[in-house]
Parts: sequence; C-alpha cells; structure tokens
Amino acid sequence: MAQKTTACVLAGLLLAGAASAQQNAATLPPDVNPVTLTRLPQLTRADLNEEGKAIYDKIVRDGPVPTTGPVSMSLYSPKVALAINDLNSFLRYNGDLSPRHTEVAICVAAWEIEQQYEYSAHEPAALRYGAPQAVIDTIKYDREPVGLSPEETVIIKVGRQIMREHKLDSELYAEAVRIFGRKGFVELVTVMGDYVMVGMVLTAIDQHLPPNRPALLPPR
Repeated sequence: MAQKTTACVLAGLLLAGAASAQQNAATLPPDVNPVTLTRLPQLTRADLNEEGKAIYDKIVRDGPVPTTGPVSMSLYSPKVALAINDLNSFLRYNGDLSPRHTEVAICVAAWEIEQQYEYSAHEPAALRYGAPQAVIDTIKYDREPVGLSPEETVIIKVGRQIMREHKLDSELYAEAVRIFGRKGFVELVTVMGDYVMVGMVLTAIDQHLPPNRPALLPPR
C-alpha cells in the first residue's frame, strides 16, 4: 500500500511538473526552455565528463538538482561553477561582512545591472538578516541614503559610484576602509563584482523568474 501511495505521489508530481512546463512554454519567448527558464537546456550529470561529474557532486551533493539560477547555468563550465561556488560560500558565510551587509551589497549590485532574478532572491534574504525596510526602499527606489546606518550608507554609495561613475572618490574610499577595514572593503567590492558577473550571465541567457517568485525589482 505504501509503495502504491508513493508511486501515486510521484506520478502526481510528474504530471504537475509537466503541466507547469506547458504553462511556462505558452508565455515564454520561443528560445527559452520551459524547464530552465533560460536559453540553455537542462544540464544533467550524465552530460559531463568525469572531472565535471566530480564537481557536480561537490556542488549539488544530495540536494535537488537545480533547474534555474546560477548553479544550473554555471555547471555548463564545471570549473567556473566550482570557482563561483567557492567564492560565494566564502563571501556569504565566512567573509568579514555580516550576512546582513553582504545581502545589502548584493541588492545594490543587482539593482545597478537590473538583474531581476538576483534581486528578487536577495531582497527577502536581506530582510531576513535584519536589513531595515528603509534600506531596501533606498536601493529599490534609487533614493538618497538618508537616516541609514553608516555601514549601509557606505555600501550604497560605494556601489553606486563605482557602477555609475566608474571611480571611487578618496573620501568615500577612506570612509569605507574606516568602517569595514581594508580586508572588509576588498570583500565588499568583491561581493558586488561577483554578483554583477553572475548577473551578466543570467541576463545573457535570459533567465526568467520561476512562477512562485514575485518580481521585486521595479521597472524603470
């Protein structure tokens, strides 16, 4: 009986997945895959060579096989996937920046390059880690950082100046180093650069949002 119930559940999940894919296919551009929601078809472990499979196993482990997002697309080049995975893991969980400030920096970077997939994932993460709504709204609606913490004010100003003016003033650099230290400052800018890099690929492959993820980045 238990086996029969499990089989029914699996069959139901497969049917639901197929129905969802068909629904997606009806609304997506013709060159976007209904499973990955990108221009890249789904990659499986079997598609990789032995070195690629070893990297795949290290990144995916026992979790669900990703169909969308950075892991899914980066595994097309396993060594790139490994480098991104290691860098993200260090910066988000072992770097000098707090998780809150890391997520705020990611939101700044995603906003600047208009990367909806990244932004819609990291705004909720920033809020979960304690970023005030005022910080989110300052980034989201391109407001002046007034009345925010010194740390988040500097994060927003640094990201905006580098990505809009392609420079960093001596005064702002000195303020960032005073607040975060030299190591923390380098990691702050690296966080932003990391997510700009990944966001560029997500944009190039036209990554669409999964149906259960609302678009949080306002159009502009």
